[in-house]
Amino acid sequence: MSLNPDAAAAASLTAAAHSQTATVMQLLLAAIVVLPLVGAVAALLPAPPGLKGRSPEQAVLRHGATVTGAVLALSLALAVGFDHDHPARMQATTDISWIPALGIRIHLGVDGVSLPLLVLTALLTFLCALYSYRKMPAGPSPKAFVALLLVLESGTLASFAVLDLMLFFLAFEMVLIPMYFLVARWGGEGRERAAWRFILYTLLGSVVMLLGLLLVGIKGGTFDMVALATDNGSGLSHTTQVIAVLAIGVGLAVKAPMWPLHSWLPDAHTAAPTVGSVLLAGVLLKMGTYGFVRIVLPIAPEGAHTFAPYLAAFAAVGIVYGSLVCLSLARRGTGGDLKRLIAYSSVGHMGFVLLGIATLTPTGVNGALFANIAHGLITGLLFFLVGAIKDRCGTSDLDSLSGATGAALYGRAPRLGGLLAFGAIASLGLPGLAGFWGEMLAMFASFSPSAGLSRPAFLTFMALAGLGTLLTAAYMLVVVRRVCMGGDGNGDGGGGGVTLATAPTSPGAGALADVQAYEFAAWTPLVVLTVLAGLWPAALIGLSDPAVQQLLAGGK
Repeated sequence: MSLNPDAAAAASLTAAAHSQTATVMQLLLAAIVVLPLVGAVAALLPAPPGLKGRSPEQAVLRHGATVTGAVLALSLALAVGFDHDHPARMQATTDISWIPALGIRIHLGVDGVSLPLLVLTALLTFLCALYSYRKMPAGPSPKAFVALLLVLESGTLASFAVLDLMLFFLAFEMVLIPMYFLVARWGGEGRERAAWRFILYTLLGSVVMLLGLLLVGIKGGTFDMVALATDNGSGLSHTTQVIAVLAIGVGLAVKAPMWPLHSWLPDAHTAAPTVGSVLLAGVLLKMGTYGFVRIVLPIAPEGAHTFAPYLAAFAAVGIVYGSLVCLSLARRGTGGDLKRLIAYSSVGHMGFVLLGIATLTPTGVNGALFANIAHGLITGLLFFLVGAIKDRCGTSDLDSLSGATGAALYGRAPRLGGLLAFGAIASLGLPGLAGFWGEMLAMFASFSPSAGLSRPAFLTFMALAGLGTLLTAAYMLVVVRRVCMGGDGNGDGGGGGVTLATAPTSPGAGALADVQAYEFAAWTPLVVLTVLAGLWPAALIGLSDPAVQQLLAGGK
């Protein structure tokens, strides 16, 4: 029976439209990954093409903001064109043979797991470039700074877009060098030591991870992550999976960072410039946890099941440990640094992400992915704010910002103080803000972990995580009281802030410049998205859940 001519023509037009849309999406994703690299090369030219400024330095900083803005626009276009009815399907795919002898391909694609991280990376990098245009960190040539920022963006975006194990490793390593130089050349006190610790820890972890990736690729017969996930470990023996997960997991855990492999992080954050801290916390830490979800869970499920209780135990200890260190740093007389405190808080928050992954349940993994995005938004905002406070006061030492030598931020810069209080409240997981849902889902999943995992053990981990939330609330409220209200954090009254705010002899006293226009532009999107994600979590969970269900089921 022949088709109606009109119906056949309509079907042909529909197929052509779908093919054209797929081609556009494919080009968008490729451009998102490649454009920052092109921009980095252009930044090193004598004058960035097509851009002018009052000085060459201003022109190159404008170039950085323009390129990252274009990447963000392309990312948003990709998100709009994404088929939200089928988020589990890999979309915007490119699959080209690169090294045939080794079976390595240039394979790109996004699904509901990687798309939010891609957009988050593009957003935070643009906000950092925008902030740096007006507040360039002290250091060498702006040309090198912008080029490194763009290389860092390209490597991070590629990590979330590639679907080949060897390409993932290359992208994973690509971010190390630019971050090393951003810390070592544009950082503050102790920057060289912090940069060396960062590079040594991450490189050593990556060497072990490479061995695990090679083992999976050789034993599985392919380096294609989609094919390996669909195979769901059936081509890998139990012993191979256990060894591979141990090796790959160590490299990913260092980047996450998981306790006790976290010790490089506080030094790196304390020494890094503001934008370096924002990108390190908001983007780079997500690469480790993303690798667990994209590689470990679907490709080596038996190995993941073997190590899940240990991962959960380390995560739970990290949650409590990070919170206790933060509580200690927040108290008077400890010489606590506000940047260091927020860095240790990241150890606790990423512990919730790892705990959710360790449950091996869709609820836990969805909670982990949500917590990833929430942490990027909230901690990115907090590091922006602490950087602004340090620029104004000349220090981020808590004892200098409060007590006898400081002054209440509410009285000196009320909008800045209000934003810091907002960030602290969001970080402690107040319902209605983004920080709540990921932690709640991780603990909820721990109440009923995957079949075969010890429920009493995970109930213990859930209790420790609950204790961590209480400690987080304690140290965040102490920070707000000391910095914003002028209290000393040891029960000493908040009224001291009013007196200190007007004391002319106090080195930190007097009016501070409140939030400036460029700061408002850089911070507002993070505040808005923190509220929106808290009020409408289904926007993210609805995107990730089908993809997570498929990954845990073996891509079928």
